[in-house]
Amino acid sequence: MPTRVGRGAALGRLAAALAAALCCGGARAQVSDTEVTLGMSAPFSGVAKELGGQMRVGLEVAFAAANAAGGVNGRSVRLVVFDDGYDPARTITAMKELVEKRKVFAVIGNVGTPTAAVAVPYANEKGVIFFGAFSGAGLLRNDPPDRYVFNYRASYAEETAAIVRHLVEVQRVDPARIAVLTQDDAFGQAGFEGVARAMRHYRRDPAKVLRVSYQRNSADVEEAVKAIKKATPPPKAVVMVATYKPAARFIEKLRDAGVDLVFSNVSFVGATELAEELSQLGPKYAAGVVVTQVVPNPASQASAVLKFREQVKRFAPGEKPGFVALEGWLVGRLFLEGLQRAGKAPTTDSVIEALESIRALDLGIGVPLTFSPSEHQASHRVWGTVMDGKGTFSAIELE
Repeated sequence: MPTRVGRGAALGRLAAALAAALCCGGARAQVSDTEVTLGMSAPFSGVAKELGGQMRVGLEVAFAAANAAGGVNGRSVRLVVFDDGYDPARTITAMKELVEKRKVFAVIGNVGTPTAAVAVPYANEKGVIFFGAFSGAGLLRNDPPDRYVFNYRASYAEETAAIVRHLVEVQRVDPARIAVLTQDDAFGQAGFEGVARAMRHYRRDPAKVLRVSYQRNSADVEEAVKAIKKATPPPKAVVMVATYKPAARFIEKLRDAGVDLVFSNVSFVGATELAEELSQLGPKYAAGVVVTQVVPNPASQASAVLKFREQVKRFAPGEKPGFVALEGWLVGRLFLEGLQRAGKAPTTDSVIEALESIRALDLGIGVPLTFSPSEHQASHRVWGTVMDGKGTFSAIELE
């Protein structure tokens, strides 16, 4: 039978272990004396692989620059990545590997809405910070916000509302002549819900909106194209909630059929990748395609963008500084700010509190970034861009 002293020591150790579990997310590792390890699950294969690849580039450039400057409070930052192929079943496996085996401090820059649908509940259950996902879906934006979930970007509802306003107010398209192409999953549904809200503003019943779709991880848009071609009255514009390959095929086939439409898409499309796909086909395919963005044009002279391009050249030579990579870089910079503010002994709780203390942070993109206990989305800004025949983007006013 243990002595009173032994029993007291054992209880003390148990209390300490319980306190650590409550404070720091259970079995998850915190930080070592020299390093903070972060995890990322994203598509590095399949039809959305460029999105995962570019988010990774942006994150790793941000971390490399920080490490070259001495790290964060003396620690280097390392990113561990897993390829989920944009497949939710693979995402949950990757999340378990990152959290339970690799014991990452936080998960950052995951790509996709259907993948977030399984990753977010898991992160909340395990008490893992889930930061800066490349998704504008509402499931990442609960009210009040999930404690562990933080977003950099504007939502799909904000993007699609901006697109619809632009089509109606600027391009003078009758709301009844606007169709929607969506990916047939949570991503597409999130985008369509934003369109539906905007349509109600113009007294258009969302149930009457022509909605066509395609399957995730596919570029088969044949049925969607047929539906657009036979629609009466014919649409004058299409809001696409799609990734770059199916979006490009959709535009290509309708342009080839001589259908005169204004094509628009949300930022998740991967604007740089879409431009490359279309410009290879010829000027008529790319010209006039509108894409909403959640970051400034990576070819602009904004102070953050100048720094971004300089760091890409230094730490990722050969990589093109596109929209998605810039988003990844800003996500990385924003998380590093929270980590820095958390001090020399960061825990999950202290980093959350540090992030929630960020007010009007100026990273040089023309809009201040703010978090609070009731606001876990740093930016609500939507930029408008339009493609020319060579696939080059220029800014447009959305309203």
